[in-house]
Amino acid sequence: MPTQLLSPTRLHDLELRNHMVMAPMTRSRADAAGVPRASTATYYAQRASAGLIISEAINISEDAIGSPLTPGLYSEAQIAAWRQVTEAVHAAGGRIFAQLWHTGRVGHSSVRGGVLPVAPSAVAIQGQQHFTLEGMQDYEVPRELGLDEIRAINGDYRRAAENAKRAGFDGVELHAAFGYLPNQFLVDSANRRSDEYGGSIAKRSRFVLEVMQALIDVWGSARVGIKLSPVIPFNSMIDSDPLALYSYLLGELNGLRPGYVHLMRALFPLDQLPHWPRDVLATFGPLIDSPLIANGGYDAGSAEAALKAGEAALVSFGTPFVANPDLPARYARGAELAQADRATLYGGEDAGYIDYPTL
Repeated sequence: MPTQLLSPTRLHDLELRNHMVMAPMTRSRADAAGVPRASTATYYAQRASAGLIISEAINISEDAIGSPLTPGLYSEAQIAAWRQVTEAVHAAGGRIFAQLWHTGRVGHSSVRGGVLPVAPSAVAIQGQQHFTLEGMQDYEVPRELGLDEIRAINGDYRRAAENAKRAGFDGVELHAAFGYLPNQFLVDSANRRSDEYGGSIAKRSRFVLEVMQALIDVWGSARVGIKLSPVIPFNSMIDSDPLALYSYLLGELNGLRPGYVHLMRALFPLDQLPHWPRDVLATFGPLIDSPLIANGGYDAGSAEAALKAGEAALVSFGTPFVANPDLPARYARGAELAQADRATLYGGEDAGYIDYPTL
């Protein structure tokens, strides 16, 4: 039995029942207005035995939307629905943070009422297609954001953080990974600006650091985390020097003292990028002063090893939590894990959502 993984711990002032985090996972089960269904509360409450739940990515505004049937946190109906979720999780003894999301260029106009996605620069994602209700579509060239719009988006993040507090969340996480808008500002292949938000590493990092400061202004530093993916090229996130970029960013984040840094390991082959670091935790972990949440393909044994080696303070699990709502109990018993039905991961009704059995 993985003893450290399953033992209680603390994340600053929050008591957690174990070292296991349920990673944020898009499930595309909100209604057309971005309001979570009633079954969303059931889904998260079923998984409240995680030490901490990080919600699926939540759109901070209507303009942040990139994918269909994803939830928001900007209307009164959305806030009320999320309040039902957080109350259900808390009643089951769990803790839950809201992951705040702006998709930037990772979207399509057919999902956005005919409006083009926005981005730091007018550069499209190459070699991939985007899921829409009309089927897979090629990515469009996004519209470059103006300075006033960038400042307005910062305000949208602040309001979403305030709404998360109203909805009863325990904190917030900035989704600055996997190619979404904050990640687009960081990476030089996506950000070709020449103003104060582009060019040098310091200028490309400015957007993320300003948004983090806005979230901390609302919540305090201990209740604000950030998710980063330094070596994931998905969504055309190809930086010329990720070691220099993320070394600088993490140094600046240390000054803000975030509640945690959620770090994704490499999930894709990096053969075409020989200059990129391979071991994310070994490379960037020593640069992080905050508690580190490790993410990416862990099981009970590898998570236990990472904790015992001091590589991470917590470990997050994605798909295993979909099919195993009682994942900590299964790890405690050494029980076989159920496998997720890939056909029902995104969209659909309650099948493949709240009908996975516990032991």
